[in-house]
Amino acid sequence: MLRCPPKGLCLLGAARRGARRPPHSVSDPVLILSHITKRFGALVANDDISLQLKAGEVLALLGENGAGKSTLVSILFGHYTADAGQIEVFGKPLQAGDPKAALAAGIGMVHQHFTLADNLSVLDNVMMGSEPLWQPFTRRRAARAKLMGVAQRFGLGIDSAAKVGSLSVGERQRVEILKALYRGARILILDEPTAVLTPQESEALFEVLAQMVAQGLSIIFISHKLGEVLRVSHRIAVLRAGKLVAQADAKDTTQAQLAQWMVGHAIAAPQRHPAQQVGALVCELHQVSTGSGRERLNKVSLTLHSGEIVAIAGVSGNGQVALAELLSGTRHASAGRVEFLGKALPAQPAQLVALGVARIPEDRHAVGVVGDLPVWENAVSERLRSPAFSRFSWVRRRAAHAYAQRVMEAFDVRGAGAAAPARSLSGGNMQKLILGRALLHPDSKAGNQASTTPQLIIAHQPTWGLDIGAVASVQAQLIAARDAGAAVLLISDDLDEVLTLGDRVAVMHGGNLSEARPALDWGREAIGLAMAGSAGDHDEHVPQEMPA
Repeated sequence: MLRCPPKGLCLLGAARRGARRPPHSVSDPVLILSHITKRFGALVANDDISLQLKAGEVLALLGENGAGKSTLVSILFGHYTADAGQIEVFGKPLQAGDPKAALAAGIGMVHQHFTLADNLSVLDNVMMGSEPLWQPFTRRRAARAKLMGVAQRFGLGIDSAAKVGSLSVGERQRVEILKALYRGARILILDEPTAVLTPQESEALFEVLAQMVAQGLSIIFISHKLGEVLRVSHRIAVLRAGKLVAQADAKDTTQAQLAQWMVGHAIAAPQRHPAQQVGALVCELHQVSTGSGRERLNKVSLTLHSGEIVAIAGVSGNGQVALAELLSGTRHASAGRVEFLGKALPAQPAQLVALGVARIPEDRHAVGVVGDLPVWENAVSERLRSPAFSRFSWVRRRAAHAYAQRVMEAFDVRGAGAAAPARSLSGGNMQKLILGRALLHPDSKAGNQASTTPQLIIAHQPTWGLDIGAVASVQAQLIAARDAGAAVLLISDDLDEVLTLGDRVAVMHGGNLSEARPALDWGREAIGLAMAGSAGDHDEHVPQEMPA
């Protein structure tokens, strides 16, 4: 669970107490979902689900990847039409399959991936789509006054004239929330709202949510972080395999109980497993720079050794993509030196794969898979020209199908067969496919992992979007690969993951990389400040209790 920094402690404590108690004026439900069922072919994504939401209430919606959460909120927001069931909003039936009707009814949604135009101002982003196309002029003065009124009411201070591209991630999220509130949202759906925030930004968000519910807004809160779910929600609903399997008051349950409801069995909390023996130098970056702009590297130095996980913390967009692409062979260094196993790193992705470099890219949809190709082709795509899957330029389909099946079974890829297109997989299952392709070598045999372990694993957001059971499995796989001799570079926005898995930890901000220090040398507040680019962040050594 994220801890509150000393600054603003009393205010946040009051906000938390407010968030825990729905207002006394709560009466009839503002939202009623009755017997919602949705099928995609033979797959029943939502199976007779009934839920209610009251005014001034935070309802957390939990479930594994593929449990039906995204389908349910997509039906609520009008992106999908239910095969059966109905929805009432503020006592009136909601027109099915119409996002405009959902907006008009007072439903707003803030997606995990922001939909903002960087080159436009905050005001322009908020106004976009809110005025009729036939209107000959825009009412900017009235819109600005309305926006500032909403911002003041809910404590969402922002500069309406600022370009969105100049804002921090936390400020951009505020703009997304303001867009929904500006349009009159009284029910707000938040999808993984803290996924890309620093600890300090998360604390600020929790304070804003408390103010919202205190004023009667209702929130559906979707998150895989069980600690923050228990912190901000009043009630929790858990989906599993498309069914509603549990509902409970947040005060009456625990993280362990929630995890068991989600996956159907007990889940052991992730434990810190320090490296037993750090081996030889595998990869070294010395004063490396790449290009210009926000996604760049600026004189970065780093060493990666076998049998060690080096974790990079930081808010997305501060050079992590450049670092991952550089070590994957898809980006060139403009200055400095990069060596792999004592030789210059070749900027040839296929050659790097052959040398034992495995990558888990951040963007699974655009980079990780080709959505229109079947699962089996995606499983072998990075090794298609290897003897394991081709001969005399002919694809060995039987071997490729067999390998894809092994990946799906070993990494629990659900929702589609090997012949189905990869785009039919949920986001989490797509990520599992990519992980399996990177970590399961075609020649792997039981008891012979070390001989086929990659030399270097570049894991960029490896557990992003995964449920608690899948996260535990993936983290165990990375630890096993490290213990088998791989050098692992973990790039993650999840501070708990960084501190749990990292043997050494460095922080990236604005293309600059701090010294990689032992994880126990970092304090949570110090690392959060470093993520935000605060001066002096490299000098704080605040030991802390590690995540359990």
